[in-house]
Amino acid sequence: MILFFPWKTFIQVNSRHYASSHAFVHSDNLLQFLHFSINLKSLQLTRECHAQILSVGYDQNAYFAAKLISAYSTCGDTLHSQIVFNKIRHKNVYLWNALINGFAKNHLVNEVFCLFKKMCKSNEYPDEFTLSTVSKLSSEHKELLQGKTIHCKSVRTGLVLDTVLANSIMSMYCKCEEYFESRKLFDEMPHRSVASWNVLICAFAVLGDYRLNEAILDLVRYMQIEGLKPDAFTVSTLLPFCGADDGKYVYGRELHCHVLKNNLNSDSYTDVHLGCCLIDMYSKSDKIIFARRVFDRLERGNVFSWTSMINGYERNGDSSEAFNLFRKMQLRYKIEPNRVSLITVLPACSSLAGLLYGKQVHGFAIRKQMNDEVSLCNALIDMYSKCGSLNYARQLFEDGSFCNDSITWSSMISGYGLHGNGDEAILLYDQMLHAGMKPDVITVVGVLSACGKAGLVSKGLEIYNSVIKDYGIYPTVEISACVVDMLSRSGQLDRALHFIKAMPVEAGPSLWGALLSGSIIHGNSKLRDLAYEFLIKVEPENPSNYVSLSNFHAASMKWDFVAEVRKMMKERGFKKLPGCSWIYINGKTHCFYVTDKLHPCSNFIYEMLDDLVLAMKGPFSPSDF
Repeated sequence: MILFFPWKTFIQVNSRHYASSHAFVHSDNLLQFLHFSINLKSLQLTRECHAQILSVGYDQNAYFAAKLISAYSTCGDTLHSQIVFNKIRHKNVYLWNALINGFAKNHLVNEVFCLFKKMCKSNEYPDEFTLSTVSKLSSEHKELLQGKTIHCKSVRTGLVLDTVLANSIMSMYCKCEEYFESRKLFDEMPHRSVASWNVLICAFAVLGDYRLNEAILDLVRYMQIEGLKPDAFTVSTLLPFCGADDGKYVYGRELHCHVLKNNLNSDSYTDVHLGCCLIDMYSKSDKIIFARRVFDRLERGNVFSWTSMINGYERNGDSSEAFNLFRKMQLRYKIEPNRVSLITVLPACSSLAGLLYGKQVHGFAIRKQMNDEVSLCNALIDMYSKCGSLNYARQLFEDGSFCNDSITWSSMISGYGLHGNGDEAILLYDQMLHAGMKPDVITVVGVLSACGKAGLVSKGLEIYNSVIKDYGIYPTVEISACVVDMLSRSGQLDRALHFIKAMPVEAGPSLWGALLSGSIIHGNSKLRDLAYEFLIKVEPENPSNYVSLSNFHAASMKWDFVAEVRKMMKERGFKKLPGCSWIYINGKTHCFYVTDKLHPCSNFIYEMLDDLVLAMKGPFSPSDF
């Protein structure tokens, strides 16, 4: 009722208190309706309030004017905000703040800076609220010069001693990548809050350099020495540094204990936000069971927490459970996936070779009109390629509903490379260059891989030399491994070894593995033994290397060497996970391991395999004589 007949309703409710029909013009009532207009973002109600203010002569009241400016700005009508401001003869700091804040909320960056300059030239000086607002805007738009002006102004007026303002200026310097200035201001602050420390910690986190882990942890220690406890924001910033494979998992557990001990996840928002960070941390630490416990204990899970858990399973190689969770989210809990959820689950479809699952995700994206999202379309192209449907991938690539970026081109080229279609990969690569796109490492790896599988050595080497000379791409381990694989497959083993010795990066397992495969194919025992030696040297903890070496010796009837390798594996506690394959039939994925007899139909399967073996041997097999 208030929405449609606000003034009439108010007169009826309050008529017993006033004798005239103008009861609603009381100042308290006008303020109440101004608050309504701001909360409801109602431009019509704001205009009615403005009319009443003019009719009763409150137009020069600074308090009413400030509220009216805020109401118009909230509704997006900055023109009338300016008109109200201009009509006030005696302007105070609150009016200036209301107009500056209103323009800032409407992203009128230049207008805000102009207003700030006018204010500084007027009789009213900016206060800490003014400076904080303009500093925040400078931070969001990386206007370093304006930010420095705010800093200078705050120092001259002494307002830099205000902790909130100093935090805002620190944040501005960090956003503008002036970390030295931010740290200098931090060190000069007489009083620091938790937010002050958070700004500095967040600056280190944004750098993304995990070598700074110890520096960040030192900051947290100093913060606690000053008597301040990390809050939810601090914890959520620190957790990503605890999930890498560098032994920092124990710190992540300590932070989890801190969250529970101090009840930092008391409200629903922080509960879900911290829950997502903890799930991500445990997943990256290969502790998927702990991640699932955190997920199951969230009081109000949403699409973000479900997506985090799905991503955790996919990261830990459990694609089947990732997809089951994705379906459970929709069917049982009626939570609709967003774009990130779809991108997260698509690799699970690729891992399971579940083309039908992938098509269902694609269909959902089309129904929800998300098929113009370039990141989602890139993931779909990758999924279709890995599921063997290059035609679908190419149709999506050529669809005009989204704008192809470098990742789109790389995904399609990599798809051709995955299937050994070298000619198409090279043709698409040339089209990419003609379209003005610059190749990146993934593009180069995709096209070189295609050349290697298709035996197009000369063209592959030509592309390799071109990307280094013409585009300045550094020959990474991945690119170098493609070149070694290409040379090894074609039998140019000596040339491949020379390339490994001359390349600017240190040879990793992928390079020696490529040389090993080529040596086995072409029967070069000398380079084969050399490749095995370096593989075990650079990757001593990988049981696959020992199993491969043992199998090779077994094939050569060198049983003493087999026993020696097996003994070495046993002493070091190595155990290779059994190979696994799967097949999708009638809406269900069936997994099979080596010598697996757990499947309910295993007897029938082995009987069928025996029949197939007999059929392949034929009626005149030597074993029958």
